[in-house]
Amino acid sequence: MIDRAAFDDDAHTLTISFRQSTKYVYYDVPAAIFETLCKAASAGTVFNEQIKGHYRCRRDTDRRRYGPGSET
Repeated sequence: MIDRAAFDDDAHTLTISFRQSTKYVYYDVPAAIFETLCKAASAGTVFNEQIKGHYRCRRDTDRRRYGPGSET
């Protein structure tokens, strides 16, 4: 489900890239949540239980998509 995650300590933002999908930025996330995500046996479970629906987020529209129907 999750391809990669990155945390910005200064901005308290968590960026999550999803496999076969897109990237989202989550705001005002405590560093402890990111640490839990990194150490978890299942990052998807942590995401669903502790991140999704708990923090304001936006889709990162800067990520380029490739494949059928994508713009060149």
